[in-house]
Formats: sequence, C-alpha cells, structure tokens
Amino acid sequence: MKIVILGAAESGVGAAILAQQKGYEVFVSDMGTIKEKYATMLDEHHIAYESGQHTAERILDADECVKSPGIPDTAPMVAALREKGVPILGELEFAARYTDAQFLCITGSNGKTTTTSLIYYIMQRAGFNVGLGGNIGKSLALQIAEGEQRDWYVLEVSSFQLDTMYDFRADISVLLNITPDHLDRYEFCMQNYVDSKMRIIQNQTAQDAFVFWADDQYASAELAKRQEAGNPVKPIAFTDEPSKDSFGCMKDGMMCIDVPEGYTLRAADGIQLHMPLEELSIPGKHNVRNCIAAATATILAGADAEVVRQCLRDFPGVEHRLERVCDRSGVHYINDSKATNVDACQVALEAQTTPVVLIVGGTDKGNDYSTLYDLVRQKCRAIVYLGADNKKLHDSFDQLAAEFGIAIGDTHSMEDCVRVCSELAHEGDTVLLSPCCASFDLFQNMGHRGRLFKEFVRALPE
Repeated sequence: MKIVILGAAESGVGAAILAQQKGYEVFVSDMGTIKEKYATMLDEHHIAYESGQHTAERILDADECVKSPGIPDTAPMVAALREKGVPILGELEFAARYTDAQFLCITGSNGKTTTTSLIYYIMQRAGFNVGLGGNIGKSLALQIAEGEQRDWYVLEVSSFQLDTMYDFRADISVLLNITPDHLDRYEFCMQNYVDSKMRIIQNQTAQDAFVFWADDQYASAELAKRQEAGNPVKPIAFTDEPSKDSFGCMKDGMMCIDVPEGYTLRAADGIQLHMPLEELSIPGKHNVRNCIAAATATILAGADAEVVRQCLRDFPGVEHRLERVCDRSGVHYINDSKATNVDACQVALEAQTTPVVLIVGGTDKGNDYSTLYDLVRQKCRAIVYLGADNKKLHDSFDQLAAEFGIAIGDTHSMEDCVRVCSELAHEGDTVLLSPCCASFDLFQNMGHRGRLFKEFVRALPE
C-alpha cells in the first residue's frame, strides 16, 4: 500500500517513519520549505519526499493520506484527494493503530498545554509508564516507531487534530472549555468549531470517562445531544461553585475533588482531594479549573491522591503561558504568547493587578475584540499593536483608547514593540504580551514570538 504524507514537520515526519516501518510505500510532500532537522530524518530513513510543491501524479495514486493538522481541507491537493476517494486521516489516528497503550486526551480552546503538561507531570511522579504527545512534545507516531512501550500517552489534541480522527478512542478525555477560536477554518461558524471539539468523546464507551467544565457555554448542552444520540461515555463534571452533579469545584478558598463511592472507573472508590487554593503553584481562577481537570483525570487513571496534591503544589508551569520574564526599571514583563485568541487574552488581563501595557496582534482568526473592551478600560494604560497589518486592531481599539485616554503604539517587529512598551510603561506597571492572534505573520510560531519577546526584554537596561 502507498501512503502519502502531506506536511513534513513533527507529525508528518513521525508518521512517515512509522508508515515505512510498517511496510508502506511512503511519499512525503510539503508545499513549503522543509526544516533541515526533518529533511535529515527523512534522508536517514531513505524516505522519498519533495518540498516547495505538490506533484499530483505522485500524490493522487495513494491508498491513504496522512495530513498535517495545519493544512486546511480547502487546500487544492486535499480537495483533489477527497474527490478521488482517498481516505485522509491525521497522525494520531494513524499512530494509534500500532499501540495498545491507553490515551488520556485533553482539548479546549484555552488551557490545553498547561493542563496537558500538568497531567503528564503528575503521571510521571505517580509512577506511570507514560509518554507525552499530540500538539506538544515529540510526535506520537515517532515514539511508537522508535519502540517506546508505554502504558499511557497523554495527548494535547487541537480541533484540527480532532477533525481527522475517526476510529481513535480516548480512554479518558478532558474538555476544558469552548470559546471562539480558529473560526477562519470553520467557515466562521461557531457550531462547526463546537462540533469539532466534541469529537473528543466520539467512540468512547461506558467504561471511559469524559472530564469537562460544566459551566462552559456549550459543553453540557452538546454532551446532552450526544447522550441522546447514544454516546455512553461517563460524564465527570466540574464546576466553579459546588453542584450536586459536580465531581470538582471551588468552595471556601478550597479546591475540592470527590470521586464518590460506587463510581467505578480506574480509581478506587471514594477518593477525595481537598486543598487550599493558595497552595496551588499556578495562580489565577482559570488555573484552578486546569488543576481540577488535571487532578480529576489523573485520579481516575489511578494516581494516588497524595501524589497529585504534591504535584499541584510544585508544578513549575508552562513556557509562554503567563510566564514571568523579569522586571526592568520597575516594570514587570509577562510572556503570554500562547494566548492566540481573545478568550485567552481576557484570562490574562483578569489576572493582572497593576496597570497594563497590552501587546496584541498577529494573524487575525476572525476575532471579535469588543469582548475585551471592559477589561481594556479597567486595566490598560496602553495598547501596543504588533503585526504585519494592524488595520483591524486600529479599527477595533483606537476609538475606545481615545475616549478613555489609553495610549496606542503601532509596531511591526518585536524589537520595536518592546522598545515602545518600555517607553509607555510607568514604574509598577505590567507589560503583557497576550496577542489574541496567531503568530505566522512575523514569526515562525508562537514559541518563536515568545522567545524573541524575552530576548529583547532582557536586553533592556535594568
């Protein structure tokens, strides 16, 4: 059988190596330039590939195609493959065929990386034989190809990855929230995006668990629809306030998790974990939710509650997510480059207790910035735009800024952006990089954006 891999980055190259190992004829095609690291890996495995083009006659004779999550369904070659009836799947779907490991999968518009990293941290400390993959870490397919024998994989799963999952089944799934994001990929239709996120529970059985935030605008109603249609998954709800149907909540300054007696999943019955919120290592109400989700999921997987408690106390956090960089001239600098949608920026602003110089901008994904207006009025001393084209930001914020005396900066490089922020900030202020947007107009990815921010901030005079 011939398999074509579209996209030669982490997931694509991992899938190519696994496919070759399993006896497929493999061809890799990437419309862009393949990074040297990945080209070297393909060369070392003698896998045929091309870059800078898609050669139709070498692609359309495939029996299957593994598509990078970054390639939209509207791409001409994807459309051509579908017209020919070639099955198109994702790396996780393909890789899962070749492992008997269990999967703990995390999705959501915001908080995925923090929660996934925390779950992996807990499971390692609890003694699980566990791997990390999906939208974070090393390709799942490559880990399997390299012979890693894991009992569990913790996977961060994006909506794009969920779109190409068909038979894949999560043993424990976690849905943190659903807020507008990537609407440019979903015909600017929120329901399409919601449906994508809810694919996390497809194929789950009555023995599997679905951990979700029941206060979310969409999750409970969407779960009910799927239960009515016959989905048998066990729902494990958590809420902000105590509720009779909730397994986790915040109460009187405490994080409270209760897996009641008789509710058999993978943990012993009757497990409780109650701890003061002030003991959690990562601050903010949004992170309390992330901690509840992570603790609940790992307890269901069989982690000892006391190990979970200690991990919640000493988890170091995640790079580019409300990451404190340093202070310069009495100004605090925070790198929140992972905030690639409006809701993530809102969470970041809510967490600030000093006047803010807010950096926003990048590749717009159909954002409605008006939902930030109240917080901007309350919190922001200045807004600095950072992007190749800042017109939509000007249209969205300039009038508000003029009305409330909020300064505006317009920049098109990170070096210039940091300089302007340092000029606009007062002693005691916070400069917050929380862009609301994707990074691909000026940067390789959100990590590149965050690292450059830190580099230029640290170069400022103390």
